Amino acid sequence: MKKDSIAKPSLKKPRHRQPSKGRVREINRSPINGIPAQTVGLDLGDKTSRYHVLDSEGGVKAERGVATTKKAMSQVFAHMARSRIAMEVGTHSPWVSRLLEGFGHEVIVANARRLRLISDSSRKDDKMDARLLARLARAEPALLFPIRHRGERAQLHLAMIKARAALVEGRTALVNTARGLTKSFGDRLEKCDADQMGVAKLEGLGAGLQAALEPMLATVEGMTEKIQGYDKELAEIARQEYPETALLEQVTGVGLLIALTFILTLDDANRFRRSRDVGCYLGLRPKRRDSGERQPQLGISKEGDVYLRKLLVQGAHCIVSRRGPDTDLKRWGLKLAGEGDKNAKKRALVAVARKLAILLHHLWVTGEVYEPLRNSQAQAAMAAEPAA
Repeated sequence: MKKDSIAKPSLKKPRHRQPSKGRVREINRSPINGIPAQTVGLDLGDKTSRYHVLDSEGGVKAERGVATTKKAMSQVFAHMARSRIAMEVGTHSPWVSRLLEGFGHEVIVANARRLRLISDSSRKDDKMDARLLARLARAEPALLFPIRHRGERAQLHLAMIKARAALVEGRTALVNTARGLTKSFGDRLEKCDADQMGVAKLEGLGAGLQAALEPMLATVEGMTEKIQGYDKELAEIARQEYPETALLEQVTGVGLLIALTFILTLDDANRFRRSRDVGCYLGLRPKRRDSGERQPQLGISKEGDVYLRKLLVQGAHCIVSRRGPDTDLKRWGLKLAGEGDKNAKKRALVAVARKLAILLHHLWVTGEVYEPLRNSQAQAAMAAEPAA
């Protein structure tokens, strides 16, 4: 992807965005201490969901179904006594969790990848899932490995980025198809970037092949226009609502798209105690399965956001490339790759992507000016001291 450009970065520490006042009523979001008076397990389905209600003693109060719509959910939960409600993360969990929090309930969104007790159960159905969620939430919420959804506005802006990515992927598929079909006739389309591909590139081909490919390349041109429209809109959103993207764009290989996706995916810089935790959150840490003296080398966990992880690896490619300027991160990545094989270089790219994520979070939190060779210069100064 080409690096998007915006105005020159402001090196002042950005102000944290404050939520608008007067638009929503006050909601009691304080967690319920101890065992709640009422606990609800909610198994979300695409059309119909099941909920299981427990009292403070663990007795079953209700077990019913409800349509997975805002109207039906409101009718059930708006007037229910304040409860602790547990649900698994999924397509509907962002809006459902916001809706239920708006009614004053404590909502726990469980990490489905960590809930092997449900996913590996031999008696898995909607009723059993809702029942198990309620039991776990009542006894020990930490066993659900709760996750946190981003705000609705951040989700909307991130949806625009994902929509743009879908167009880019579709355009690439069409361009590759056009090139493949042309080769099968002994011809080739002119070599160019995907955003330069269009009907004009058919010049010189046979009339029959031009007629076959013209609608496809016309669609490619239309997709390019839509992608450029997204680029302009996202640049304006970043300038007006997320000025901290300028801090992240100080790093070579990080453009507007990576910076904005990083900020929208993490949503809140202060949710992490240390910048090093961001690498784990994005699934860029190696999996661990040690047993005694055996410590096998495994791949990364891949537990985080797939699209952001992909963008960070693309940024890592730019950092360690020959054209990239000399930086501490580039030196570290090249040293890690060494003279190893292709797999060693791939592992080095992933490691650089993890370091890049940590660096971006640090710049976001501190608002510091990025110094590409800060560590190398400090080490050189320390080595020169005894000789002085």
